[in-house]
Amino acid sequence: MSITVNLYYTGKNGSARKFVEEMKASGTVAAIKAEAGNEKYDYFVSLDDPETVLLIDSWKDQKAIDAHHASEMMETIASLRDKYDLHMKAERYFTDEEGMPESDDHFLRK
Repeated sequence: MSITVNLYYTGKNGSARKFVEEMKASGTVAAIKAEAGNEKYDYFVSLDDPETVLLIDSWKDQKAIDAHHASEMMETIASLRDKYDLHMKAERYFTDEEGMPESDDHFLRK
């Protein structure tokens, strides 16, 4: 089972994008991607709201998320969120062990 957390970072005057740029430039993103249990850590820009950036953050299990939250990187992330005055919204999803139903396959173009 994987756990995916969608985090929406919203700021003003491009601050969410500046946050992402600093997360990447500082090596924090690369370090998070290298953590045990991390399966995905990617940012996306909203076409409808240029002040919002979406982080899709997937982990092997809750134990991996807990280890990440206990790491020193969380201090860096929190400090940068404060620096750029970002507000957040979170959504959490769990993988379906059975996978997608065959009836949905015809909607996918592979």
